[in-house]
Amino acid sequence: MGLLFAKFWSLFSSEEHKVIIVGLDNAGKTTILYQFLMNEVVHTSPTIGSNVEEVLWKNIRFIMWDIGGQESLRASWSTYYSNTEFVILVIDSTDRERLSITKEELYKMLAFEDLKKSFLLVYANKQDLKGAMTAAEISYQLNLTSIKEQGWHIQGCCALTGEGLYQGLDWIGSRIKR
Repeated sequence: MGLLFAKFWSLFSSEEHKVIIVGLDNAGKTTILYQFLMNEVVHTSPTIGSNVEEVLWKNIRFIMWDIGGQESLRASWSTYYSNTEFVILVIDSTDRERLSITKEELYKMLAFEDLKKSFLLVYANKQDLKGAMTAAEISYQLNLTSIKEQGWHIQGCCALTGEGLYQGLDWIGSRIKR
C-alpha cells in the first residue's frame, strides 16, 4: 500500500532541478528561457545580472537561471554554480569570431567543482540564419568529445521558432533519475 501511495504522490509533486543558461551576449539565452516559459517570442534587452523562472516540462520542474553574457558579467557566473544539475550553453551559430571565447569560457566553467556532476546541453542557436555553423561544426570547434567528466549533448535550434529546443529538454529529462 505504501508503494502505491508513493507512486500516486509522485504524480502530484515534483522536485526542482536547477538549470543555468549561459553563453556570450546576444546568443539567445533569454529568448530561449521565455520560449520555454510562454511558448512565444518575447522582445528582450541585454540581461544585466540574471533572470530566473520556473519551467514545467513533462511533469519535471526546472528552476532556470538565465545569466547575462557580457564580458563584465562572466566573472560572476560561478556564483550560480552551486547545486546546478544542468548547464545549458547557448551559442550564436553565426558568431564564428567569438567561438574561441565561448570555448575558453566553457572549459573555465567545467573546471569548477560545483559543476563536476552537472550535465551539459549545448544549443547551437540561430540555425535559421544564412551562414550558421552546424551543430557538428560547433561540436568540433569546441572539442566537445574531450569532455569526459560530464554527460553532454549538442542540439541545433532556433529560439525564435522553438525548433530544436524541446528535443534538448527531452535529452535533459532523460538524464533525471526518477
